[in-house]
Amino acid sequence: MNPNPIGPSHSKLGRSTAEYQSLDAAHHIHPFSDTAALNAHGSRVIVRGEGVYIYDSDGNKIFDAMSGLWCVNIGYGRRELADAAYQQMLQLPFYNTFFKTTHPPVIELSSLLAQVAPDGFKHVFYTNSGSEGNDTIIRMVRHYWATLGQPNKKTIIARINGYHGSTIGGASLGGMHYMHEQGDLPIPGIAHIEQPWWFANGDELSPKEYGLKAARALEDKILELGVENVAAFIGEPVQGAGGIIIPPSTYWPEIQRICDHYGILLIADEVICGFGRTGSWFGSQHYGIRPHLMTIAKGLSSGYIPIGGVLVHDKVADVLIAGGDFNHGFTYSGHPVACAVAVANIHILQNEQIIERMHADVAPYAAQLWHDAFDNHPLVSDVRSLGFFFALTLVEDKASRKRFSNGSEMALRCRDICLKNKLIMRATGDSMIAAPPLIMSRAQAAEFVALALQCVDEYAREIGR
Repeated sequence: MNPNPIGPSHSKLGRSTAEYQSLDAAHHIHPFSDTAALNAHGSRVIVRGEGVYIYDSDGNKIFDAMSGLWCVNIGYGRRELADAAYQQMLQLPFYNTFFKTTHPPVIELSSLLAQVAPDGFKHVFYTNSGSEGNDTIIRMVRHYWATLGQPNKKTIIARINGYHGSTIGGASLGGMHYMHEQGDLPIPGIAHIEQPWWFANGDELSPKEYGLKAARALEDKILELGVENVAAFIGEPVQGAGGIIIPPSTYWPEIQRICDHYGILLIADEVICGFGRTGSWFGSQHYGIRPHLMTIAKGLSSGYIPIGGVLVHDKVADVLIAGGDFNHGFTYSGHPVACAVAVANIHILQNEQIIERMHADVAPYAAQLWHDAFDNHPLVSDVRSLGFFFALTLVEDKASRKRFSNGSEMALRCRDICLKNKLIMRATGDSMIAAPPLIMSRAQAAEFVALALQCVDEYAREIGR
């Protein structure tokens, strides 16, 4: 659904694909990339987007089943967001929120977020990204406990294979070993427990039994470190970049019980889950947990402009507000153009009931198609879906849950087949994952699943299976 698309159906390019690739290779260092290998092959040049599709400089129409980078929740090409940015740029393109100042867009967005957030979340601190949001949370949590006279409560417990950004603080909270290997991470005061992935870690336990076991690793870690030293636990309701790990139903209730029992703060990283991805406005609501802080970004503006933040529960906000100066912030905290775009984005989600329609109709339909396609596929196990999260694990032997010894390499081969067939999916470890825009229709859901099955079948033929 895209009633007000931006621009014509075909873009006029100033350069050829080869020229763009040459300039890109000469001057652009890409994130999370082997730049030399990428330059030797040449980057894909994306020039336009509409709905769930993107178009490259050679005219190929590509199904973007990753919503850009988990963020284009309302789809590409919504003129309302472009108009909001344009009008705000004409009126007030920038002013900061330091020096006892504010402006209407940041006020309107803050009020709107208080309406859509869970009860008790009446305050927000703005950043430019989820990474900065999680850096902010480290400082906010430690300042909270220091203000309460417990400065030793500094350690934040996170999870192996969790993802919380790539700044020094965010990457430290995250449990990605390959990120920790670069830059002497994690910083002090960060600890990790196992991720709640039954397929990989559950052994002979049932999923419900394993969910309790995985959650109780938090209690063990708190007791190991000393409750007097532990400030908080942080987790994504559904681990995204870690492979779309959907925890067993027993996991989050037990995490909540442990945090309540020991009086530590519970932080939900909602950067990927927030603004509808699970079928609820926030993943915390889907699981019925009660966090004290929530990191937001991505779906806040549907990726149309950079903006992030931290939603702060009254319990924490009241202490911070009473505690005097909080010496933290960014030039672009609450940028007026970004706030105006985020307001327009949230209004579209509300007025078109995008989350509600996805949850009630397309998500269950797409989930059924996904499981019908892959539950019995001989090279696939641990088929999983929730809202508009879809994932599967490529396995060597389905019956024994035996995984490939070179699973990451195998998944990358499958990803390249997807790209060749004009489907954007992501390889994470030995899993293939997808998170399409929330405006995906039933017909597009069928197209997505059919393309994914075609690619996995082609992958099977390529490896002789």
